[in-house]
Amino acid sequence: MRDDQHKFLTLLGQLPARLTAEQAAWVLNCQAHDLPVLVATRLLKPLGSPAANSTKFFATADLLEQIKDRNWLARVTATINQHWQRKNTRQHCRSLALDGSTNGPAFRSASAATLAR
Repeated sequence: MRDDQHKFLTLLGQLPARLTAEQAAWVLNCQAHDLPVLVATRLLKPLGSPAANSTKFFATADLLEQIKDRNWLARVTATINQHWQRKNTRQHCRSLALDGSTNGPAFRSASAATLAR
């Protein structure tokens, strides 16, 4: 948020009616790159019907209502954690495949299973 926006909102004494993805992420205490995951899983709904490559806005009133729900917050947290876990696993597997390494834990467990037969 720009400094002049912050000053204006401080004088106004309330949040704007709609938030950008970055501002919504601040409210949720997460990163802006986590919001597309939440939108894809329908935990967050942007205003209107924005194109895939357009700026997304979120209703402040809806977001403030949702953050009061502990179950919703738990689902948001779990969804973000699962997303990054899957992404890190895929990246790790890809790096092992490119590396040709046979020392990784996936290879050791497969080797142990083969030897146990």
